[in-house]
Amino acid sequence: MAQDFLLSLPILVTTLWVVLLIICEAAFQRHLLTKYLSLIGFVGVAAATVYVFPQQGFAFSEMIRAGAVQHFANFIFLLAGVIVTLTADRYLEEEKIWFGEYYIIMFISVLGMMLMASAANMSVLFIGLETMSIALYVLAGLMRRDKRSNEAAMKYFLLGSFASGFFLYGIALIYGATGEMALHRIAEVLQLRGTSPLFWIGLSLLMLGLFFKISAVPFHQWTPDVYQGSPTPAAAFMSTGAKAAAFAAIIGVISNFSAQLQGNLNWSVAVSVVAVATMIVGNVAALAQEQLKRMLAYSSIAHAGYMLVGIAAGGAEGFSAVIYYTLIYTLMNVGAFSVVALLESEGTGATYSDCAGVFKDSPLLAGTMAIFMLSLAGLPPFAGFIAKYKVFAAAVSSGMAWLAIVGVLASAVSAYYYLRVIVAMFMQEKNQPLKLSMTASALTLAVVALAVLLLGIFPTEVLKLTTKAIEIGFAP
Repeated sequence: MAQDFLLSLPILVTTLWVVLLIICEAAFQRHLLTKYLSLIGFVGVAAATVYVFPQQGFAFSEMIRAGAVQHFANFIFLLAGVIVTLTADRYLEEEKIWFGEYYIIMFISVLGMMLMASAANMSVLFIGLETMSIALYVLAGLMRRDKRSNEAAMKYFLLGSFASGFFLYGIALIYGATGEMALHRIAEVLQLRGTSPLFWIGLSLLMLGLFFKISAVPFHQWTPDVYQGSPTPAAAFMSTGAKAAAFAAIIGVISNFSAQLQGNLNWSVAVSVVAVATMIVGNVAALAQEQLKRMLAYSSIAHAGYMLVGIAAGGAEGFSAVIYYTLIYTLMNVGAFSVVALLESEGTGATYSDCAGVFKDSPLLAGTMAIFMLSLAGLPPFAGFIAKYKVFAAAVSSGMAWLAIVGVLASAVSAYYYLRVIVAMFMQEKNQPLKLSMTASALTLAVVALAVLLLGIFPTEVLKLTTKAIEIGFAP
């Protein structure tokens, strides 16, 4: 029992901290107190994760699996939460939604993400998915008097519920085919009996639910509308943390079934087709956008396609590339959304024209946004280049060079709409000067931008960590 508590310590600390936040908010109703307690909670969960990082194994009757992959994923979720918490104040205050509930709901969502990444049993995977999703539905509709926010929450809830239904039906079919709910037990049954059509249908439906969460084509239609209508910090969080959790869950599921999927042409072709469609649709649609949040929404779809290239490649190289990509994507995309939040005026979304002249009024903000845009485009020496290189190299190593070529061409297309932001900031004039002060948000963004630059120049240690995490994280 003591070992169970040790292995699941980050999840338990997160759960207890959620309860503490709820009690403190109910007792004091001070949103700043809740904010600082949330930051302390993120630090505490990170410390718990560091403490148990060398540990691995199953906990609570094989419901939870702890290992390097799960711990690394936890850091990504916490990183997204911390950055969004530190950069959201100005936006929340202007939109009159600076409530303590915002931080509590985000913490609950992080708990769901951690459950998804650590799930060794399909029931825990579903509980984690729903915990994360319901919290994100609420975050999307936090601007209760804004029709766009109401629409975003309702659309996300309805489509997410359909996806969850497919996900749950897939779990039921897999259980019907194998008689097991634990992922590694299912793999053992499949080794003895072989696969059946019922299992493949169930796995397909389960993957459909996860593909919805990463905004893979054709399950992407909700993304631009939901991101545009949601509070911008919430959009930043759901575009990164939720995507990282879904990819951690995908890796957790398919790594258990590697013996059945290895050499399966139908699986490889299916994931490759989804990856190609996602990269093409995301980048082409982003070209036509004027609203920055919609552009970043389609951009997030395209990046899901790049990460699916690593999933299609499979193996330790492909999975470690995806884990590294989720880290880098979290940094640069949360940073980009946070800059957009600072540029937005009350009640209106930021457009390319709102970026005009930002360099003149705030060189720091313009510089950080330039780093995020260049990294998202995959240009050296930024971390986005290394991330894309790793997933494309994994595809080439697995004999899928054509998929890597498609990814490179799609990435080249994306340079247009990313560079368009930089051109507006540095080369165009604005009629009215921006009123941006040196705040904690700007300093946080500068630190994040520096991390994106340094991880592009010195990626070796993090890459070694992700590779080692994959090698030992799913060891028998």
